[in-house]
Amino acid sequence: MAKVSIGLRGWRFEESEVFTEDGEFKPLDEIPEDPRERLVRLTYLVEQPCDACYLIHGDEEIKRCAQAAIVYGEPGDELLLCGDHEADFLYWYREDGGKAYRGEPTFRDRFHEWFADGGRAPEGYGGLDHVETDPDTLPDPPDPQEIHQRLNEDFEGRRINLREGRDEDDEAEDEGGEKADLDLDDVDLGTDYPSR
Repeated sequence: MAKVSIGLRGWRFEESEVFTEDGEFKPLDEIPEDPRERLVRLTYLVEQPCDACYLIHGDEEIKRCAQAAIVYGEPGDELLLCGDHEADFLYWYREDGGKAYRGEPTFRDRFHEWFADGGRAPEGYGGLDHVETDPDTLPDPPDPQEIHQRLNEDFEGRRINLREGRDEDDEAEDEGGEKADLDLDDVDLGTDYPSR
C-alpha cells in the first residue's frame, strides 16, 4: 500500500496502518500511536483557517481567511496553510532558516514571526506539486464526536468519592498503617477555588 494524506495535505499515512482491507478506518486501538495521534488531531484541524491568512486578517475579519489545505509540523505545534501561502512557508523553510526549527516546539512560532515581519516568498517562487491520485476514494476521517466515542468504548472508568477525595477502592492510611478518617466538615464544595 502507499502513503496518503487524509483531510489535509502534508501529513502522510501508511494506508495499511489506518485502513482495513475494505477501505474503512481501523478501530483507533489498532492504529499505531503516531498515526493515531495525527489522525485524531486532524479531526480538529480540517476546519481551521490558514495561519498566514489569520496573521493578515485576525479575529476581526476571520471570514476572509482561507480554510487550511496543508499541514506541516508536529501535532500540537503544527502549521496550517492554504494553497496561496504554501510557497511562503516553503521559501522560509528552504531558503530563510526555517529548516533549523524542524521538530522544535518553536517551529510554528518562528514561521509566524517571520511572516508577521513581512517575510514572503519572492514572486514566482515554486511550491510543491501535490499528486492527488483519487482523493474521493478515501473515506472521510471520523468526526471529533466519533473519535471521542471510539476512544471511550472500552473505558469502564473508576468511581471517585468526592467527599473522601480518593477512589472508593483506595484505603487511606495514616503513618501508623491505620485507616485515616478525613475531617471534611469545614469543606464547602460550592466554593469557587482559584486555578493556576
